[in-house]
This record gives sequence, structure tokens and C-alpha cells, in this order.
Amino acid sequence: MNEAPGVKRRPSAQNQPMASASAPSSSETVRRMLNKVPEVTIFFWIIKILATTVGETAADLLSETLGLGEAYTGLVMAAVLLIVLYFQFKARKYVPGYYWLAVVLLSVVGTLISDNLVDNLGVPLTVTTTVFAIALAVSFILWYAYEKTLSIHTIFTTRRETFYWLAILFTFALGTSGGDLLAERLNWGYLNSAFLFAGGIALITVAYYRLKLNAVAAFWSAYILTRPLGASMGDLMSQPHDLGGLALGTVGTSVLFLTAILVLVVYLTKTGIDQSPAPDGVVLVPVEEVQSERVSARDV
Repeated sequence: MNEAPGVKRRPSAQNQPMASASAPSSSETVRRMLNKVPEVTIFFWIIKILATTVGETAADLLSETLGLGEAYTGLVMAAVLLIVLYFQFKARKYVPGYYWLAVVLLSVVGTLISDNLVDNLGVPLTVTTTVFAIALAVSFILWYAYEKTLSIHTIFTTRRETFYWLAILFTFALGTSGGDLLAERLNWGYLNSAFLFAGGIALITVAYYRLKLNAVAAFWSAYILTRPLGASMGDLMSQPHDLGGLALGTVGTSVLFLTAILVLVVYLTKTGIDQSPAPDGVVLVPVEEVQSERVSARDV
């Protein structure tokens, strides 16, 4: 993996030769940034599903319960998202607070894009689902054409990170349209839809561990399905009984899931257990220490 800016890479103490009086050789390199996304742990998937649920319920809370309307809410949330993405791109390594706030906001914005097209512009769910699926496929094709990989373990350049967030936006919009198409338009209901998407994720998991499904393909397939799964869970919990929900309301559901996300993000920030590790045999050394060594070498 890559180191953060302002750090040098040098051999670990075990393999390091005796220090000399000369300055470090020009072969030493400075990595620009560490991987900008978390390691895929159980916490990753828990927070992702929670975030997708919040995307559904928070969008309804702002646009319907508070009466802001989908168009106005979409513009406001898109502006907030751009601010958060500015700090996310500016960071030189994965920062849990920036990263997961961006995911939550992308979930809300992706939901609102789909809802605005369907509710305000009258675009059928079959059309929006197809269009977002094509847009996601094109973003993957362009990403691979430029970078030759779709792996999330190598998001350490601005261009790769741009492709990454664009793909995530389309997964949220696609998941919203696809989930609504299945649960509402095709009358599957929220609970049945949730079981269906959970079953799809389970099949992908089995295919990955038992049938050696490609890791990148398995990750993105599961990532796409978590969006309609979370949306179905959100609707199931927030919608009234006569619509097949548990009647917890958008406020209660949003507060519950946002609190859970906050607790987990604080835990990850404190422990750093989802941080990308440094490469084997490489020690991260602050630039200040390297500069100090150079000054000492010149004084010898």
C-alpha cells in the first residue's frame, strides 16, 4: 500500500544496513497518499447497509415529512455532498469521518436523483433502472480502460478516486430505482424484496468462498445489492402498517441508523482496524525525521 504525504519509505530496522554519513540516495521515493478507502471488514458491510437505509429514510424525511420537496432537497444535499467530497479528496489517506459521511450523503443524493426522475418528471422505474445500470456499466468500463483495475485496494490517485465515487453514486441511484421497481411496481413488498436481495448477497458470498468468484466482481456485485436491501429495510421500518411497514416513521428510523453509524465510525477512528496496512518491510517515517537525519549526515 501507499504511504501518506509527508512520509518517506525506508527499509525496516531488521533489514537496514549500518547508517552512513551520506545523505539518503535518490532512489528513495515518497508516496503521495495511502489507499483512500477502508479495508473490507464486517464493519464495512454493516455501515454500508446502515448508510443505504439512511439514504432512503432521510431522503423521505427531508422531502416529505419536513415538506422541503424532492427537487429542493436534492439541490441542498448535493451542495453538502460536494463540500464533504472536497475534504475527502483533499485528505491524503482514509479518514473514517470523511469517507462514511460521503457515503451517507451519496446514498441520500442517489435516492433523490431517482425519486425526482420518477415522481417529478414521470420517468418510469423500468427506464430509470435501465439507465442507471447502463451508466454504472459505462463508469466501470471507463475506469478499467484508464486504470486496468477496478480494485478498491488501489484507490491512491485522484483519478481512481473520482471513478470510485462516481460508481458509488450510480450504485445508489440504481439500487433505489431497482428496489422500488421490485417492491412497489411489481408488488413484491418490502419484506419479500429485502429477503430477495439478502439472498442474492448470500449467493455471491458462497460463490466467492466456494467457487472462487473473482474478488473484484464479488465485491461490486454485493455492493450494488446492498443498496436495494438497505432501501427495502428502510421502507419496511418507516412505512405505515397499511403499506406493509412497521410504522417507525422516517424520523425514528433515520435517528436510529444514524446513531449506529456514528458509534461505529467513532470506534473505527479510535481503533484504526480498517486502515490499510503499510507494505511488508516498510516503515512509515515522518518527513521531519528524514530531514533531521539529512542535516545530521551533513554535519558528520
